[in-house]
Amino acid sequence: MPLTAASAELKARVLSEALPYIQRFFDKTIVIKYGGNAMTDPALQESFARDVVLLKLVGMNPVVVHGGGPQINEMLKRVGKQGEFVQGMRVTDEETMDMVEMVLGKVNKDIVNLINRCGGKAVGLTGQDGSFIRAEKLMLESTTEPGKMLDIGLVGDINKIDPAIITFLDSGDFIPVIAPIGVGPDGETLNINADVVSGKLAEVLHAEKLVLLTNTPGVLDKDGKLLTGLTPKEIDGLVADGTLSGGMLPKIASALDAARGGVRSVHIIDGRVQHALLLEILTHEGVGTLIKSK
Repeated sequence: MPLTAASAELKARVLSEALPYIQRFFDKTIVIKYGGNAMTDPALQESFARDVVLLKLVGMNPVVVHGGGPQINEMLKRVGKQGEFVQGMRVTDEETMDMVEMVLGKVNKDIVNLINRCGGKAVGLTGQDGSFIRAEKLMLESTTEPGKMLDIGLVGDINKIDPAIITFLDSGDFIPVIAPIGVGPDGETLNINADVVSGKLAEVLHAEKLVLLTNTPGVLDKDGKLLTGLTPKEIDGLVADGTLSGGMLPKIASALDAARGGVRSVHIIDGRVQHALLLEILTHEGVGTLIKSK
């Protein structure tokens, strides 16, 4: 379809609006947690991959951490198992861990292939590669019985991330794509929540931004209104009064840890919107919730 004068002007204005953000974030690291509908809808998968490649080509350093919840749940259903969650964390026995590894391995390859087809140079990793994500078994405190610790299986809590392999890949203009699996003290494989991995990785890499793709418009108040420009203190209040709960808790906890750990801004955005990543990073309005470091 030929451009009209009005549509040409609009496109030029949008491109021009991106310039100061490209300048500001040039050579900055942006950690992106990729999950939700953006991982399962083909059109959204394509737009995500193109966004990541574009960010790399204009001089930013995207690092992708992916989940695989829907795919893991589907695999569990096939063998007659029901996914179980405690405080937003997947209960992971040995059989479930085998399936998690298998599913995340396939998801990782699919993302790498998609980014590469869009012109990027992606490399797939798990925390087992070079043992760069070290973890210990996670125990959760019961919300109904204070002091009681809950064992949720082969689930990891991060002890240390060695950023050397990520830095090396970045120096060669590669885009790291990371599956959230860590290595325990005795070499055992541990399933780690992808939000937790992305938040901790953003801290370790001194990232400019942490962007979390979700299936919601962002952080909503009790009336369903989108909130943005929030401080960690305001987020604490939303958790305390029950506005934020369930599966949003690991996401929020990771966002707060990252903000308090030196990541300049955290964005919780709606991954159901095509090109949400570009809209959030390269436009004035954005498409989600911004959490400021202070």
